[in-house]
Amino acid sequence: MATFKTRISQISKTNGKVILANDYDLSVKNIELKTIQNIKQLHPYLCAIKLNFHLLLPLSQREIQKINKTAHRYGLQTIADIKLNDIGNTNRVTTEHLWKLGFDAVIANPIMGLDSLKNLVKSAHKNEKGVITLCHMSAPEAKLSYDMEIKMGKKQQLYQLFLNWALTAKVDGIVVGATFPKIIQYCSKKAGKNLSIYSPGVGTQGGSASEVISAGTNYLIVGRTILNSKNPIETAKELQLQSFRK
Repeated sequence: MATFKTRISQISKTNGKVILANDYDLSVKNIELKTIQNIKQLHPYLCAIKLNFHLLLPLSQREIQKINKTAHRYGLQTIADIKLNDIGNTNRVTTEHLWKLGFDAVIANPIMGLDSLKNLVKSAHKNEKGVITLCHMSAPEAKLSYDMEIKMGKKQQLYQLFLNWALTAKVDGIVVGATFPKIIQYCSKKAGKNLSIYSPGVGTQGGSASEVISAGTNYLIVGRTILNSKNPIETAKELQLQSFRK
């Protein structure tokens, strides 16, 4: 079986580089059915689907497994967005559950420390799963933490340290918000082909798909812009076309 990084790269060559952030609030009923419908209708324009606590908490194990199996049946990768950050044993047990649920990758918070991150990556790769770490998020207030100046041997900003840790730990990708294209460009130049960049924040939060693709983003993480669209298929299709324009 190929690695997660290879699997998502292969499908993106035909389907484009859009990942659906399938996040629904409490007002939406039958979210399992709704999610499966999204996969069936939108899969030609997606390379993956991302599920976070919006779905992981209200749905049962059986329902989550069904969603992941459906996504795989249509060739999509599935990502558990839980910002995993804990001691090694908790990280290990958590990912064992996620892999049993059928996920292909997990999003983690590198604040856990470099050694714990290395162990997480080693364990995931042993199971042919992926690890994507936070580097700089898309919300405006992200600057308050990720731009924070720190001193660890040298003065640098926190996102720069997280980028260096991602490279050292050999994670599969980093999250850099589409609302910060200059930081995407910085990370892309420093990481080269060693890291894939995943960018949330397109559309609703103000990020431009074409701008961040040009800056070096590899994958667009898009939620409300598609989910709340009057025509989700057309919106996904347009984003797919933009994702091909490097």
